Amino acid sequence: MMLALGLFVFMRQTLPYQSMQHDISWRWPSNSRVGERPAFQFLGVEEEKIMLSGTLYPELTGGRFSLLTLKLMADEGKAWSLIEGTGTIYGMFVVNSVRQTNAEFFNDGTARKIDFTLELTRVDESLANMFGDIGKQAESLVGKARDMAGDVVSKVSGAAGGLF
Repeated sequence: MMLALGLFVFMRQTLPYQSMQHDISWRWPSNSRVGERPAFQFLGVEEEKIMLSGTLYPELTGGRFSLLTLKLMADEGKAWSLIEGTGTIYGMFVVNSVRQTNAEFFNDGTARKIDFTLELTRVDESLANMFGDIGKQAESLVGKARDMAGDVVSKVSGAAGGLF
């Protein structure tokens, strides 16, 4: 797995991209001052975009059905989690555009070569907001595990008591 956008997995059989461009910028507006350099103020992060591009050879890699899947995901108008194969979590992204160029055709018009570019934009506030408080989630899981363990022990002891 190279990357996963929601449940769509980028790999050789689907959409193996050859380049990934990741753009992040920050806002620093300036205020002009008389006799001084401009004063700058940090306002936060600007848009974060990821561009994936590559070339598909449908006989060897994914093809038009993989691109169609991404177009259908974009039609949903939803944000999807973007996770790299290394485990890096990028956040929640929407599909802004899918560009496709077909070339080198078979007799029936099917492309032998498909160049694609996929543009994604991050829409979540931060990873902390996306996942919430990890500590609270862990406490909740431990509590649920403790309750389940108690239920199992009581059922086993009840069943064992019935044997004697």
